[in-house]
Amino acid sequence: MQIQFLDASAATSARLVARIVNKDAVPADLEPVLAEAARMARFSGKAGQIFEGFVERGGQVVRVVLAGIGAGDAKDRKGAIEKAGASIVAKYLTSGETALALDLTGAGLSADEAVGALTGAVLRSWRHDVYRTKLADDKKPTLAVISVVGAPEGVEALWEVEQAVASGVALTRELVTEPANTIYPETFVERCKAPMEAAGLKLRVLDDKEMAALGMGSLLGVAQGSVRPARLLVMEWMGGAAGDKPVAFVGKGVTFDTGGISLKPPAGMEDMKWDMGGAGAVAGTMLALALRKAKANVVGVCGLVENMPDGNAQRPGDVVTSLSGQTIEVINTDAEGRLVLCDALTWVQREYSPVKIVDLATLTGAIIAALAHEYAGLFSNNDALAAELTAAGEATGDRLWRFPMGPAYDKQLDSAIADMKNVGTRFGGSITAAQFLKRFIENDTPWAHLDIAGTVWADKAGATWDKGATGFGVRVLDRFVRDTAEA
Repeated sequence: MQIQFLDASAATSARLVARIVNKDAVPADLEPVLAEAARMARFSGKAGQIFEGFVERGGQVVRVVLAGIGAGDAKDRKGAIEKAGASIVAKYLTSGETALALDLTGAGLSADEAVGALTGAVLRSWRHDVYRTKLADDKKPTLAVISVVGAPEGVEALWEVEQAVASGVALTRELVTEPANTIYPETFVERCKAPMEAAGLKLRVLDDKEMAALGMGSLLGVAQGSVRPARLLVMEWMGGAAGDKPVAFVGKGVTFDTGGISLKPPAGMEDMKWDMGGAGAVAGTMLALALRKAKANVVGVCGLVENMPDGNAQRPGDVVTSLSGQTIEVINTDAEGRLVLCDALTWVQREYSPVKIVDLATLTGAIIAALAHEYAGLFSNNDALAAELTAAGEATGDRLWRFPMGPAYDKQLDSAIADMKNVGTRFGGSITAAQFLKRFIENDTPWAHLDIAGTVWADKAGATWDKGATGFGVRVLDRFVRDTAEA
């Protein structure tokens, strides 16, 4: 979606015009027939309300849409404004119209609020129709340009920043949406290279031979059943003070998860193409930070594998040695994400000594049982870090809910023959997964684990996404960097 900023006079030639409306504040300059029609339809500007009417202007019929954002003192006013922008695009994306004038005249929005409407519009416009060859004309996206008129001062500069974040979300959605026969460890890296290098990111890639030489037996154990070799993708953005240790983001990148020898049931297995959602979120975040030239030092690491059940696959009962030197008895090969993450976590600590670490993973079905698809689970060894991430989630809509951790849960991971098992009992599965990962955090480094299994994919459209990949994780991590590493 192209966003352009024009003078107010440019709206006079538009065939489709949208207005943002506060509660009980239908624009005074609206034609009387439209204002009366809005009242008859009981449109009052409440958050979420949409009204559409037609009027003649300059000899042509103009479609006018009013989108309500609620009262000015509403608690979630910014969220309501973002949803209004998204709802306008959702309604007219396939309408046959190619351009929309978003008239903000008299809406009383701040520059930051106006940018929220644009963010919602652009996020909701994202589609992935690459493989559709018989899409009906009335289902094809037509809306391509939004012309913003009457924008408050400062909007254009703020939009440059938010547009970068939207581009990061788009990359994440693309990676998560693509099928596993096109996105696997090697092609995940290739898909990231061009946009990231153009944005100024420094990339480093470790292949399976390099990881074997280092001793990443846990990560490579997951990959050994696949013909697709594992990769470790490292993305550096050093936009902060020279010499300052970076913040590290680590993503689980299981590009397809059959469960391995502990094979998943066939029904729904096709969804496991998005088991690399954590890696996708890290990649999108790093692109966003580079595009907006974030004044922070950040490193992103993606552990990329495919979990398959061939004759060379890891077996239940095998013991692997992680990069940290700790040994793991693999009880369930479908609890593979933690085996990937633990080596990636050890590697980034040894290589960069980060000041804080946040890992993201579609790690457990148990988190969906607990939180459905409304929140991602947050686990942390540091209260301040947990609070920072929670605040960032509330500010962006990528909401997080903190879970308890503690030594009592460690007992479930005791192994009779190794340092630990990779799973506990079926009770508290998300917590014991986090306890497993915590064993690989060194020197009490502030660390948080985000279990995003319930939030990276949606079976129905949401406020700012269509069915499918949501792009969850990019906005919360970007906000976290703004609030803490750039503050």
